[in-house]
Amino acid sequence: MLNLLLLLIIIIPVAGFLLERYLEYLNGRMWSDSLPVKLKGICPEEDYRKSQNYDRDNRKLSFWSSLFNLAVVLAMIIAGGFALVDTAARGISLNLVIISLLFFGIIGLASDLINIPFSWYDTFVIEKKYGFNTMTIRTFITDHLKSWFIAVLVGAPVLGLITWFYYKTGSLFWLYAWGLITLFSVFMNFFYSELIVPLFNKQTPLEEGSLRQKIEAFAVKTGFRLKNIYVIDGSKRSTKSNAYFSGFGPKKRIVLYDTLMKELTEEEIVAVLAHEIGHYRKHHVLLSMLTSFAVTGLMLFLFSLVAGNPELSRALGADEPGFHLGLVVFGILYSPLSLVIGLMTNVVSRRHEFAADRFVRENYGAVHLAEALKKLSVKNLSNMLPHPVYVFFHYSHPPLLQRLEKLE
Repeated sequence: MLNLLLLLIIIIPVAGFLLERYLEYLNGRMWSDSLPVKLKGICPEEDYRKSQNYDRDNRKLSFWSSLFNLAVVLAMIIAGGFALVDTAARGISLNLVIISLLFFGIIGLASDLINIPFSWYDTFVIEKKYGFNTMTIRTFITDHLKSWFIAVLVGAPVLGLITWFYYKTGSLFWLYAWGLITLFSVFMNFFYSELIVPLFNKQTPLEEGSLRQKIEAFAVKTGFRLKNIYVIDGSKRSTKSNAYFSGFGPKKRIVLYDTLMKELTEEEIVAVLAHEIGHYRKHHVLLSMLTSFAVTGLMLFLFSLVAGNPELSRALGADEPGFHLGLVVFGILYSPLSLVIGLMTNVVSRRHEFAADRFVRENYGAVHLAEALKKLSVKNLSNMLPHPVYVFFHYSHPPLLQRLEKLE
């Protein structure tokens, strides 16, 4: 049993790495030396070559960062690194909850620190090379410090409670943990934009004017109660554009990146927001949340079936069993099932995107959304002809050409 577990927790990460490299290889083969006929009139020749180089640079970085992280994980498993961290945590405290928090704190901090060079290279070399990065080194550093602060202030108490449930309630801990995570997720959906976003970005209400009037008029027309429309200073980090919808009830709000407002016309911006409103009107946001809750419940239930098995901890080289060690092993073993679930949710998500596009076509106008999608894809150097297999595995949104075809 022990040898089989050890073999599995080595094979699964390696198989995942090889699968990802194969998918990237397939995707890279879709590029051509000249502009494909399908993209003529959508993407200029110069931008097509630029997006091709951008994709190539990102694939190289992805390869080396993934290879490095795989090597670290395998070394931690084979050389007993996880057991060493467990021993260090047990040397600091005898409290089982504190031991788990110390274990995950050390692992999480070390993981973040060793990946900072890759993140720095992505931000200040690749993104800067292609004109995307506007982030300063100071912002880069403070973003990491703030993320650690949130992990300690928010993540640690939640993880601590889940660990406490495990040691106090036994096999039923998954129900308590599921309830806690569900309540926490609902709370964050309501208040994320008010509590977390301001730590990283400044949000200001969209000023009165023709754009706000058009957005509000469309909202009224489609029966969408909307008072909160904000502009976020996304340009402090990147020139890439985006918009998103968050919250429920009186807390729901639409957030526009300031870069989006510079790239699109008012009609195109309304079309983008109409797409987001379409998700809300068709209950996609709620369905996505409920699906997430169900998947979390399934994962916790499956973990509860094996959590008490000391073989999980021994597979990492530890003498004493522990919740945190079992969770590490289970996380690796669960990843194939997680992949299958992810594929299924991506299929549903792509259908939801088509449905939200239809909502725009029926209630506002397909031409404005189509133009917005073209501009954003070209500006963000997106791969507009991805390999179908890569799309199946990774895309939560349909590729540009499929969306344009449906809109037309």
